[in-house]
Amino acid sequence: MSGSKQIKLNITGLDCANCAAKVERKINEMKEVTEATIDFLNKKLILTSDEESPHTLITSVQKVIDSIENGVTISPVSQNINNIHGNHIHTHGHSHEHAHDHSHSHSHDHGTDELKKLIGKIIIGGILFIGGFIIPENSRLLRFLAFFASYIVIGGDVLTSAFKNILKGQIFDENFLMSIATIGAFAIGEYPEGVAVMLFYQLGELFQSIAVNRSRNSIADLMNIRPDYANLKTGNDIEKVSPDTVKIRDLIVVKPGEKVPLDGEVVEGNSAFDTSALTGESLPREISPGENVLSGFINRTSLITVKVTKLFSESTVAKILDLVENATAKKSRTENFITKFARYYTPVVVILALLIAILPPFIIPGVLFKDSLYRALIFLVVSCPCALVISIPLGFFGGIGSASRHGILIKGANYLEALNNVDTVVMDKTGTLTKGVFKVTEINVNNDVCDRISEDELLKLAAHAESFSTHPIAQSIVRAYEEKGNAIDKGILNNFEEKSGYGIKVNINGQSVTAGNYRLMELENIKIDKRKDLGTVVYVATDGNYIGSILIADEIKKDAEKAVSGMKENGVKNIVMLTGDTKAIGESTASMLNIDKVYTELLPDQKVDKLEEIFKEKSDDRKVIFVGDGINDAPVLARADIGIAMGGLGSDAAIEASDVVIMNDEPSKIVTALKIARSTKAIVWQNIFFAASIKIIVLILGAGGLATMWEAVFADVGVALLAVLNAMRIIRKKFD
Repeated sequence: MSGSKQIKLNITGLDCANCAAKVERKINEMKEVTEATIDFLNKKLILTSDEESPHTLITSVQKVIDSIENGVTISPVSQNINNIHGNHIHTHGHSHEHAHDHSHSHSHDHGTDELKKLIGKIIIGGILFIGGFIIPENSRLLRFLAFFASYIVIGGDVLTSAFKNILKGQIFDENFLMSIATIGAFAIGEYPEGVAVMLFYQLGELFQSIAVNRSRNSIADLMNIRPDYANLKTGNDIEKVSPDTVKIRDLIVVKPGEKVPLDGEVVEGNSAFDTSALTGESLPREISPGENVLSGFINRTSLITVKVTKLFSESTVAKILDLVENATAKKSRTENFITKFARYYTPVVVILALLIAILPPFIIPGVLFKDSLYRALIFLVVSCPCALVISIPLGFFGGIGSASRHGILIKGANYLEALNNVDTVVMDKTGTLTKGVFKVTEINVNNDVCDRISEDELLKLAAHAESFSTHPIAQSIVRAYEEKGNAIDKGILNNFEEKSGYGIKVNINGQSVTAGNYRLMELENIKIDKRKDLGTVVYVATDGNYIGSILIADEIKKDAEKAVSGMKENGVKNIVMLTGDTKAIGESTASMLNIDKVYTELLPDQKVDKLEEIFKEKSDDRKVIFVGDGINDAPVLARADIGIAMGGLGSDAAIEASDVVIMNDEPSKIVTALKIARSTKAIVWQNIFFAASIKIIVLILGAGGLATMWEAVFADVGVALLAVLNAMRIIRKKFD
């Protein structure tokens, strides 16, 4: 076995979230399936399985679905099933709990044709319904036939679905409940009310379906960054092709007004780019030849030629769209609770309805069976928790969409919900609170050797020693050397050795050169004059003798102070900074930003140890965020309750290791994420309180004979519609 594989499938014909939950439970019972999650909002089925053959697995799953729901089909997201491959499941220390959407059993995702059919049924049924009132009361048979015809036209599909589901053992869904309630109304002679309940139920379903679809479209519009085509350049010819057919190193042309279809390097032309779809930033970004552009950018001014560096499947836009799409598959604890609640709520209410129908005539003098049955029917109409189960996932869906619009990728509703419980934020310094763009500000030659070496010679040795390193400090030294018109000659280098967290040892023209921090000098028993400058000091020695030092300074990001103060204003009690820099630099940075605690001179593994210490101090219900650059801090990002990668735009490591990706370099986006999380939580709980209270009130009034089926219908579909509309308010709300 190659290990667990993840297969993503489209699922069509599943118009009921409650039915989706039943299907999901049955699939999870299959021995071939490790885990199954139905993302009802995005119409996706995500399977985790050890099964070697995707064809066999899909066939088996389809059989299970057929045993529960008619007309529901699954198909690979890829057009070619042979493209389905094993993705080893990635976990990084988090509990990725999955919940399941429950809702009522009629359509919340009608296609255009189905909507037209439903509207036609409502119109024809409505005319017959009005006709029933026009017919004189003494023509009882004609009056009954008119109401009955109206009932069949409007509710025939509900009755058919209820009957089919009963045959399959699926009783407690809204088709069954509405069928029993309206048939009961006819049985006691309340023909107009029976038809009216079904009519307004279908109207509510229609409006709810439209509202949900518009909500989906609103979120889809926020992430409308998928390119439609690429202008492939072959010689002097330009051809419009699908982006997924373009290969690495191919040349593409991007005209003004067009989206950049693939990640690449600009080889010709200068232009300004709109990056707002990815970063949330309104200011254009100027890009010149030699610089990189990312898919999803919009070219604003001039024609450019780009050399493709990534296939479309690996491009930034593809990864972002995949993340947003999959985010709703990771459910919040609130959704988990509603899942369990909905599973037992409906059967309990149905049992209570039976008791209300049967017991009162026997135990309460003067109560007629007709009256108790009517009250029981009201119970049945109110019993489905549709308002809760459709509006809650939509609320989180909207929150994730809103975050995307602000340049924040949140990988799941569970992380969005967890942001409400943040007690401590732990932050890396370099690249997170500071720009990470280092610059040589001072070169100091050891006075004892000043007659043997100049500043230029010291810089030359340091630059050559650091030339193999990718560390930003090393690159800044090389850059300072090259800016003087010099070039690195790697032919004079050998025996290169990099000591992580310490520095470099290398042989240059037969001379042993050591360059790094003071700990490296201590390790090599080299005596130095330890400096206390506010910056990073690189000490240089030749053949074991200290010859001088180079000071490199970093700059604090302009919104770092705003980010720290904003986090404290939004409920964060402790802000901690971890850095590998010296105590002087770390404490100076922490003091300027008003950070509560700082740990300095840490190696990468020591950052994890410090995070573990912080975990021991927090309460169980509070969360710890770690904010890093997503590359060097991957282990710490993975260990935190919520890992946030800064400047993760186009960074594979950031997207892989973190739970939240800030798509630009602004730490203040963390504050925005906290605000979005708080607003999402408020909306979700508004819906829970509103829907639950209305249902409870109508149930009590119905049991006491003070409510009619009109109130019951409002408590079902009316409340659901209002809850859906409320859930989508967050899309239009601004947080910056």
